[in-house]
Amino acid sequence: MNYPRSAYVHIPFCHRRCFYCDFPVVILGDKARGDYGPGSRTVQSYLKLLFREISLASKGTPLATIYIGGGTPSLLAPYQVADLLNHLNNQFGFQDGAEVSFEIDPASFNREELMGYIEAGVNRFSLGAQSFDNVMLSKIGRRHEFNHLIDSFNWINEFFLEGKLCSWSLDLIQNLPNQDIEAWKSQLEKVIDIAPPHVSIYDLSIENGTVFEWMQNRGELDLPDSDLSADIAILTSSMLKEAGFSRYEISNFALPGHTSRHNRVYWSGSEWWGFGQGATSFIGGKRFSRPRKSAEYKQWVKKQEVEGSEASLGSKRNSPIDLEDMLLTGLRRREGINFWQLANDWGWDKKQTHIFLNQLLIRWDDFIKGGLVKNYGERICLSDPEGMNLSNQILVEMILWWESLPKDAVEPPIL
Repeated sequence: MNYPRSAYVHIPFCHRRCFYCDFPVVILGDKARGDYGPGSRTVQSYLKLLFREISLASKGTPLATIYIGGGTPSLLAPYQVADLLNHLNNQFGFQDGAEVSFEIDPASFNREELMGYIEAGVNRFSLGAQSFDNVMLSKIGRRHEFNHLIDSFNWINEFFLEGKLCSWSLDLIQNLPNQDIEAWKSQLEKVIDIAPPHVSIYDLSIENGTVFEWMQNRGELDLPDSDLSADIAILTSSMLKEAGFSRYEISNFALPGHTSRHNRVYWSGSEWWGFGQGATSFIGGKRFSRPRKSAEYKQWVKKQEVEGSEASLGSKRNSPIDLEDMLLTGLRRREGINFWQLANDWGWDKKQTHIFLNQLLIRWDDFIKGGLVKNYGERICLSDPEGMNLSNQILVEMILWWESLPKDAVEPPIL
């Protein structure tokens, strides 16, 4: 049996909800902390419930990557992070050199707490900057300001240069309201000046139920048009490439030796445990999601303790790959996908693979002629920057192709 070697743990608490966010979060107010004061009882109760869920999982292979995300995990005190990592270690064990990533938000921690997280076992931070501009930060509902970012950079870089961290990452959002090419160029120049070893840059998307959706429906959201968005994306790729970053996935750039091992799990088809409210796991070739609301998650954990019916906590790992998922996620990577290998793993014979691949390539004909999709025999990948910047259009055509295939071709084979 193959057991997951990675785990994602969701800490759902935030001081406030950002205007673009549709994540499963619990808002506790700007003064909330995990260890005492406002919101602390809620956090402590959640952690006890989370530990109970972790203890229900089958023990398997020691973990090679752990990612603690949110929400705002840096609302937790260092000793609470240590407790969480101890529970994971006791349940699964950690491989030597395991990558332990921890999301932090500026203005939610100080230097002493940052050092405390490292002492608890964290060796990689992901800092949610989103923007360096105070006006923009206010427009998108963020709590921190530029001076908080400067403090964060200085502390993290200090520990990184001292060898106390194996790496760290900076998150930004492009195509924000009223953003023009010069403003974005200034943002990228700050990134290059700060020189984090890893950068994640996400396109703003307007999600259902968010403040930005409400503003957009009222005509109050001035977003870059498609031409400007394309120029911004091209600038991102070119400036970071010139600065030595390699674009190893659509939204992720890294200096040599600093790709996120945990992130690559998601795109490579490897399985992972998912724990906590709203968390998603990938077990036995299937995705499982926890309840997004606190009361429902609590009832779900109680049910598992009595019935033990949740497949994503079990030990059976004999299901086939999810071919559609593998194609969609794998194409996001720089190296793309080995279509023939994936088709063989799924159960298609050579004749089926040849026919179905040709049908996909016909749908992609314009993208191939335009240099957006590269076909190297068995391997297919997106070009950088053109293909990666227009990945949504390319992936939509892939979904339509999948939906057009015969029913027996897209149903999981019987093992």
